[in-house]
Amino acid sequence: MTRPYAPGYSIPTDLLLKAYASGVFPMAESASDPEVFWVRPETRGVIPLDAFHVPHRLAKTIRQGRFEIRVNSDFEATIDACAEKRTGRLSTWINGPIREAYTRLHKIGHAHSVEAWHEDRLVGGLYGVSLGRAFFGESMFSRETDASKVCLVHLVERLRERDFALLDTQFTTDHLKRFGAVDVPRARYEKLLAGAIAGHAAFAP
Repeated sequence: MTRPYAPGYSIPTDLLLKAYASGVFPMAESASDPEVFWVRPETRGVIPLDAFHVPHRLAKTIRQGRFEIRVNSDFEATIDACAEKRTGRLSTWINGPIREAYTRLHKIGHAHSVEAWHEDRLVGGLYGVSLGRAFFGESMFSRETDASKVCLVHLVERLRERDFALLDTQFTTDHLKRFGAVDVPRARYEKLLAGAIAGHAAFAP
């Protein structure tokens, strides 16, 4: 971690992209904290795209077609929903400078959302950053059961179809391990990252 920005600062877009290319990402202590700090974990969470696992019950939910999946339909609403307080999580690391920075990344084609809609309501989703052939997952949310999980499955399908090489989850959780997430030592991760960002893949037209 490095020193945070002073209050009122924004995160320059070029600095943010360089940080991702170096294996570093920003976080905040809370939504109300105006500062950010930079994180470079000793181990990094990764979901190998060729070893992604869809649990049987979730596959059944997907076949039922309960959710309409949209890409980049409402990025700002997705990041706002990811920042909402919810049961079991009363604070978030998505503060004003982070929201502003990723919204700018979205406008220039480097940040994307995968969204689940039901009866024309946004009920789940995720967002992340694309750089070269790497996709860096940032956060996800659900307002209905399985909505964010269905988005994750669609994300992986899209990354495979479009020749991405790396899906970074920052950290692993028991939830993500069910899908095949693994911890990768920093040195190994940085080699994977270097290879991925050297290539080119288009997440969206």
